[in-house]
Amino acid sequence: MRFPENTDEITIDRIDRKILRILQDDGRIANVALAKRVGLSATACLERVKKLEREGVIESYHARINPAKLGANLMVFVEITLSR
Repeated sequence: MRFPENTDEITIDRIDRKILRILQDDGRIANVALAKRVGLSATACLERVKKLEREGVIESYHARINPAKLGANLMVFVEITLSR
């Protein structure tokens, strides 16, 4: 999921920074749980997250994959040189 890019700097407060720290650690946290951890109502918390997305502070959410669980435990470095 990608959100619109906004290159303008915005000012965030202590609560926004706390929201960002929590989302960096657990991007799948439920809004109600996130709100409880930052001391806001669920509605106020969701509004802040949506604003951070809209402003481009939160660009996307990702899944971190464990390659070993997929049997891909080999790392390969490849160098290719092309000539004309």
